[in-house]
Amino acid sequence: MVIQLDFEAEEQDEQVLSDFPEGELLEITKVERQKKSDHRYIIHFGAYNMTVHEDVMIKYRMITSNSFMKADLVEIVVADERQRAYVEGLRYLERKPRTAMEMTRRLRQKEIGETIIAEVVQRLQEERLLDDPLYAKQWAEQRIANQRKGKMWIRQELREKGIDKTLISEALENITPEQELESALETGRKKWNLIRGEASDKRRKTGAFLMRRGFSGDMVRQVINTLLAEDNYEGEDEEFY
Repeated sequence: MVIQLDFEAEEQDEQVLSDFPEGELLEITKVERQKKSDHRYIIHFGAYNMTVHEDVMIKYRMITSNSFMKADLVEIVVADERQRAYVEGLRYLERKPRTAMEMTRRLRQKEIGETIIAEVVQRLQEERLLDDPLYAKQWAEQRIANQRKGKMWIRQELREKGIDKTLISEALENITPEQELESALETGRKKWNLIRGEASDKRRKTGAFLMRRGFSGDMVRQVINTLLAEDNYEGEDEEFY
């Protein structure tokens, strides 16, 4: 197997294998499990050693008495880094779904090279473990229904998570005006009923509250007019938004 290495990967290999001799056949003299790690092993080549993930060790048959040249070990180091990044990616996905950008940021924090990050993100996407379109759709639905946030708020959140503008638009198109209005009315009514004072105070404070939650001026106006009507206020439909 031949892996095309980039400059970044070569630098990492030189650090890991810096003490290994060139042009010599290196025989594995001992294999031992790394302490406090169930899936990493220390591979000894006499006075030299390196650590690899269990899957990489098995794939390259790194067992006692097998021999490798330093050039072979360069390939193994790259494969191990790729496996480490993939495992870290899976671990990051355990608690909740993530976007491709969130995954990229996470792997950078773990000091994984950009080339390998791109490969791992692509693999996770192919396995449907990273799915930005589905993430955007489910996020928008959840924020409208459970968090009572408006489309403008949701749009900004998805932008910050690195979702493509087209995918954001598609996700928000699935939210009907009726759904958003229902969400705005429910959260607006709760705020309205908590405010004591004149209708102008209730209107101003409730309107500002809804605007901060990402509802448009037109939608806020609809909600305020509905709440005024429910409380039988007359002549209070001045436009403030």
